[in-house]
Amino acid sequence: MPTSRNFLPPWQIRSVAAVVGDRVATFELGIACQAFGLDRRDDGLPAYDFAVCGRRPGPVLSTSGFAIEVTAGLDRVAAADLVVVPAWPDLDAPVDAEIADALRAAHARGAALLSVCSGAFPLAAAGLLDGRRATTHWQFADRLARRFPQVRVERDVLYVVDGPVLTSAGAAAGIDACLHVVRLAHGSATANALARRMVVAAHREGGQAQYVEMPLPEAPTAAGLADVLDWAVRRLDRPLAVAEMARRARMSPRSFARHFGAATGTTPHRWLLEQRLQRAEALLESTDLTVDLVADRCGFGSPDTLRHHFARRRGTTPSAHRRAFAG
Repeated sequence: MPTSRNFLPPWQIRSVAAVVGDRVATFELGIACQAFGLDRRDDGLPAYDFAVCGRRPGPVLSTSGFAIEVTAGLDRVAAADLVVVPAWPDLDAPVDAEIADALRAAHARGAALLSVCSGAFPLAAAGLLDGRRATTHWQFADRLARRFPQVRVERDVLYVVDGPVLTSAGAAAGIDACLHVVRLAHGSATANALARRMVVAAHREGGQAQYVEMPLPEAPTAAGLADVLDWAVRRLDRPLAVAEMARRARMSPRSFARHFGAATGTTPHRWLLEQRLQRAEALLESTDLTVDLVADRCGFGSPDTLRHHFARRRGTTPSAHRRAFAG
């Protein structure tokens, strides 16, 4: 199966269908509803034609003990640009043939597919993850690999993009995955605005394989670090050494690295690189600055360095990013 094309071309996300089976995981379904099911046009955010779909309209029991009214049948899947499969509670039960057929048909006509947590299992059962990289909750990763040996299961990641299929890890990783879809569809500014409305970190992307390796909280809680990071963000256009950040925090470099890792889940160097890439994305999307000037204003030193890191961590080039998201 192809793995080279983008997950979702920017102009295609208009209609979103969330597919549930005989039981539904409320939190994971709620993530899709929050990201795609609310009309936030008054805040300048996009609105989607959103529906929760099942084999038949009617009540579906949730894993929390109450029922959810499913208002649409699988015919809505046939028209959706994005099909979301929330966590699938009954992992060992066969996936209903009608649901599997609907997922395969959506993929065949070019729809994008997104799973949250164990929602990877019905995608795998439908054969849509064969030959692809994919992830799921760490508790289920081994089971997914055993049951579906054709799937290249990635562990210890938040989400994985492989062609038109995005799979995410347990529970809250679905938020990261949904924000990534919004970013691909509408650009970083829109994803950041939605993240602020949802009160979550806006951007926790990983490397060239387009999956997150570790979380990057926006507001570290360790005493003394928040001011240092704010100071660093204001100086991204200048050379900035980790030793200088440590001095600012009044710590030795070793102590600073230890406290930094505990607070953010990453290293100071990687955090700086990610901040510079985010600044570059914003400038590429919102200004007409040349790539050379963008590199200079983000502290990369040269456009070749910017292109190198864009290729490694974003899987694209600065110019291609601008063509996709400018305006």
